[in-house]
Amino acid sequence: MNGSILIDCFPECALRYKDRYAIVVIDVIRATTTATTAASMGWRIYPARTTDEAAEIASMLDRPLLVGELGGSMPYGFDMTNSPAELVRRTDTDRPMILVSSSGTQLLMNAAGSTAVYIACFRNLTAVADHIAGRHDRVAILGAGTRGQFRREDQMGCAWVADRLMKLGYAPENDATEQYAAAWRGISPEVVRSGRSAAYLLNSGQERDLDFTLQHIDDLDIVPALVNNELVPAAGTAAKPIASVVY
Repeated sequence: MNGSILIDCFPECALRYKDRYAIVVIDVIRATTTATTAASMGWRIYPARTTDEAAEIASMLDRPLLVGELGGSMPYGFDMTNSPAELVRRTDTDRPMILVSSSGTQLLMNAAGSTAVYIACFRNLTAVADHIAGRHDRVAILGAGTRGQFRREDQMGCAWVADRLMKLGYAPENDATEQYAAAWRGISPEVVRSGRSAAYLLNSGQERDLDFTLQHIDDLDIVPALVNNELVPAAGTAAKPIASVVY
């Protein structure tokens, strides 16, 4: 496959690429991990930029489950924060989910209208790269960022998707993309534990989400895609687990 890839970060960056690229959105802690996990369990998922958007979507759905955080706190009236560890304990998968986050869903909705929009996390790295290969010739892999920082877990997720695509014949469009891929190649996901996002989860009593994220590496063969403002499994992918592999 002759194609090209690039890595960038922050919600506003999607506007630079949406007219020319397929976009992969990555917010490992925690929006895309929560959404990918939800998709694997069969939830219908509607991302929203804000609580106002979430309320508008909720008004059109039956018994919606409101999931998310803004500024690290669960919004008033929501059912749960964007916790993948908590999500897997729930059984009400018949309820449509509305997902809001500080950066991840804003980036995702900014990308709406692109050639294609996918989400990735540590759980579906290979599935995303394999699905993209041969379908899209230009791919922007975008990290959500947190408080103006390109956090290490998002750098890793972006780099690992990029590295897989490079092995499938894609070329980096700039030096930064090549440098990210090289910097995180072969590094253990456990280094996330010494980052700022991990510190926040630990200090706020949400270490279960950190453990969940680092214990589920490349174990899903599902690629959620944004279609008509809903996250649905991309054509040809399925909500089935695959063998867990540490990159």
